[in-house]
Amino acid sequence: MDYIPNIIFAIVLFAGIGFFAKNIKKLSRNIKLGKAVDTSDNKSQRWNNMFRIALGQTKMVVRPIPGILHIIVYLGFIIINLEVLEIIIDGLFGTHRIFAFLGGFYSFLIGSFEILALLVIIAVVVFWIRRNLIKLKRFLNPEMSGWPKKDGNLILYIELVLMVLFLTMNASDYQLQQMDVAHYTKAGAFPVSQFIAPLFQEMSVSSIIVIERSAWWLHIVGILMFLNYLYYSKHLHILLAFPNTYFGRLKPKGQFDNLEAVTKEVRLMMDPSADPFAAPDENASVPEKFGASDVMDLKWVQLLNAYTCTECGRCTSECPANQTGKKLSPRKIMMDTRDRLEEVGKNIDANKGEFVADGKQLLGDYITHEELWACTSCNACVEACPVSIDPLSIIMDMRQYLVMEQSAAPSDLNNMMGNIENNGAPWPFNQMDRLNWSKES
Repeated sequence: MDYIPNIIFAIVLFAGIGFFAKNIKKLSRNIKLGKAVDTSDNKSQRWNNMFRIALGQTKMVVRPIPGILHIIVYLGFIIINLEVLEIIIDGLFGTHRIFAFLGGFYSFLIGSFEILALLVIIAVVVFWIRRNLIKLKRFLNPEMSGWPKKDGNLILYIELVLMVLFLTMNASDYQLQQMDVAHYTKAGAFPVSQFIAPLFQEMSVSSIIVIERSAWWLHIVGILMFLNYLYYSKHLHILLAFPNTYFGRLKPKGQFDNLEAVTKEVRLMMDPSADPFAAPDENASVPEKFGASDVMDLKWVQLLNAYTCTECGRCTSECPANQTGKKLSPRKIMMDTRDRLEEVGKNIDANKGEFVADGKQLLGDYITHEELWACTSCNACVEACPVSIDPLSIIMDMRQYLVMEQSAAPSDLNNMMGNIENNGAPWPFNQMDRLNWSKES
């Protein structure tokens, strides 16, 4: 009978990890639906970007208040969960504070964890106030209504509960240590929870043990549940920020990629030795689709971007089109891409690994033409993103599809391109008349 709690813990642990692994496999499958792209270049720069941006949080502190608070939550949550290793060992083998033999270092660790837990609670409360009482404008955009708003608050509640459970577990444990209860070895420093411990002084030993065990179980089960909630939440960036910053774009932000098929055409036109009447090569491959109309047309790095989006809205708050009342929101572009990708993934799951056409696509059903053409391609959204997401690349690929596959560019743009083709300039004047203005008195 003594082993029943250990068996139950093992079942809960492996079920939680197994479900998480299943979701990660599905996530990987969805991202790989994108087109291949070579990211094997400049490994040293990529590693530097990952450590500097994802681990060092350098782009978060551009806005100091939310940046510092985010670092506290990020570091606190990650470091505190180092204790999960001890909880897992204790849960599997029936021990209690297995690392207590570390002595003073163990006390330093537990004390640090408690201070961080308190700071996380403070930061979470401030974040909740910013979202729900101060109501910052970037959290009130149309795309943030419904589930995204609930998700943002739910994450704050989960983090708050987990930190409170952690401190309650330590406070009751500390009280039991002071009462010299068997199995509760005196170990650790409790700079925060020692002030909670007096609440248990008038309780019986059995009652305090129930509280300690309940907090212990709820804490670890809560962590496993949160781990599996990540897949369905914007908090997936906790895991994906690292690969996303590693595989992020290294080219200058203003540099666009040339289409190989178009480049070949131009080179052929410029080749004086080329025969303009030569028949096309019968063995030549059929040109691939220009641009993107659905998630399968995008590169896998762009799909990784969509899953990494934190929905913080920094991109949208910096977007000049959005600031002037246009419908474009770079955050919505990423959220729509992720939603469509999830829809495609569910379609594949429902049809035994094959995608069955559903009559929908990213362009039109999720992202409108008006949103795409509102973009000024200024790269403000790319510069603002704290985890190296590139909404502009998706916008430009979809624009490319509209222009080259559907000839659906706005009339003003079509006129401009026609003028360039006919007059060598964007204006509707013959080249011979360009200097007429200089002759006017």
